[in-house]
Amino acid sequence: MRPSPSSLLALGLLNFFLADARDGLGPFLDAYLSTKGWSPMDLGLLATIGGVLGLVAGVPAGALADRSRHKRLLVAAPVTLITLMSLFCLVSPSHWVVFSTQALAAVAGVLIGPAVAGITLGLVGPQRFGRQLGHNESWNHAGNLLLMAATWAASAWLGLPGVAGLMIATTAAAIGATLAIGANRIDHAAARGMAAGATTGPGSLPALARNRPLLWLSLALALFHFGNAPLARLIAQQFAVQMQRPFETTALITMMSQLAALAAALAAPWLLRPRWVKVAAALALLSLPIRGLLAWRFADFWMIYPVQLLDGVGVGLLGILTPFLVERLTRGSGHFNLALAAVMTVQGIGAATSNLVAGYLVLHYGYPVAYLAHGAVALAALAALAPALRRLPPEGNASGQA
Repeated sequence: MRPSPSSLLALGLLNFFLADARDGLGPFLDAYLSTKGWSPMDLGLLATIGGVLGLVAGVPAGALADRSRHKRLLVAAPVTLITLMSLFCLVSPSHWVVFSTQALAAVAGVLIGPAVAGITLGLVGPQRFGRQLGHNESWNHAGNLLLMAATWAASAWLGLPGVAGLMIATTAAAIGATLAIGANRIDHAAARGMAAGATTGPGSLPALARNRPLLWLSLALALFHFGNAPLARLIAQQFAVQMQRPFETTALITMMSQLAALAAALAAPWLLRPRWVKVAAALALLSLPIRGLLAWRFADFWMIYPVQLLDGVGVGLLGILTPFLVERLTRGSGHFNLALAAVMTVQGIGAATSNLVAGYLVLHYGYPVAYLAHGAVALAALAALAPALRRLPPEGNASGQA
């Protein structure tokens, strides 16, 4: 069955509005709670708890996305819950309300990624999956850019009620787009990476653990995100202090990354062709050591532009390549969403553990050494990725390993 144009348009709009709807208040929550007397330690604890819960819930969320035939519900329900929990925080920003609501929101948010990936694969099938991932990311990065500007305008003109109103509007739009995807257009066997004609997959987590190319991919992504996660935050800190314009600096850094990520997503349909996939993966990982070298060598403000453009290229490409490579390495297993969630969990562990190391390096050796050290980690990531790419099956074949 060919994917219907209306369902593909709805999928694009879903990715557009998820740029805002899946995160609730996002960074505005920290700013709001700071005005209500929350200390940096409390805010750090809140972020840590949410991150840990997201990691713990990742693999079960992937398994649920594999098994469920109600994947649209796995998007609509979490988005609704996240918005409600954020509104509760605005009404009553007490510690017990915020910690409990944001814990629920963190767990709910983990469901969205595997569900959207499964819906995408179920709509277009494995042969069109890479191209559609590029379209999804294009919609998502465009949503990030436009809705970021809309959030800034709503905050400037209407204050917190404007931000809350925009959040409610984007949530309603995301739910509407989800329901506009034809339920009968989703092939649930294809959505979990099952071989044509099969009724069950040949195992679950133990089988994935024996898939060596998948393990190498997980290690490579963990190393990359260990190196990459702190860089934008450290650059924002350094130049916010130098320029004494923290909001403008942070906005500029974010916008540069999103523009480059949008360009990478638009190029994805060509880069994901068989002869270019390995080149695209290498370019994505190499963007990090180049960023580290530039940030280490140059201390002028103009350095932000090439460094953050490279950030958008690297992260943007990996955002598309990660589900694409996982699908290729687990094709026919029936556990695509479980495998993707497991890989994302390992990747998240790498990102979560990097901040303490980055803080230590900045404290004892300064920003330039931290940039250089974290950039160098990507060279190890590239070495880890090589075995996975060597074992990448030809297009059209199943891996047979998971």
